[in-house]
Amino acid sequence: MEEQVIDMPCPICHDDKNLRMIAHVDEIPYFGEHTQVTVLCHSCGWRQTDFIPAEGRKPGGWTFDIESESDLSVRVVRSSSCTVCIPELDLEVNPGSAATGFVTNMEGLLVRFVDIVKMVMKDIGDDEPENQQLLLHMLHRLEHAGSEGEALRVELLDPHGLSQVLHDRAIDRDLTPEEIKSLPVGPDPAVFSA
Repeated sequence: MEEQVIDMPCPICHDDKNLRMIAHVDEIPYFGEHTQVTVLCHSCGWRQTDFIPAEGRKPGGWTFDIESESDLSVRVVRSSSCTVCIPELDLEVNPGSAATGFVTNMEGLLVRFVDIVKMVMKDIGDDEPENQQLLLHMLHRLEHAGSEGEALRVELLDPHGLSQVLHDRAIDRDLTPEEIKSLPVGPDPAVFSA
């Protein structure tokens, strides 16, 4: 891997002589061949890394119904540009400016939602009993998904098309133009948005 000089100033310290780029092609499990691009500044130490897929992907959505406890082990690949929804509970997690991709299973995905609901419950305290009841209902549904006959639908909406649910029952679809326009896409490499 050879560093290449980039003819622009660092977005953090504005030094115009020490910005470099390193590109490396590799096979990433579940994601396929990608080019890892790292832009770094030798003056201040700032760095930004992004992964670019070798093959173009179309914006896509995945839907999976958790119907049994065995469905909790279904593999999920969530990219940094993916919005995760649980429509029945009106829950949605959008990618933020520091979003990262991850590989987990349905149980791990639900645990992330459980943690957020518990945090919100602590924040509102006992002052809002109606909201506490709603949050307790959400918590129960999340913690019992796939058991006691409580199916729960999970949706992945990814404008970059890098996310997926790895199961035969998972349904993939194209995103509509309206969805593509309205969905956030996660972090922008700072050096390219200047």
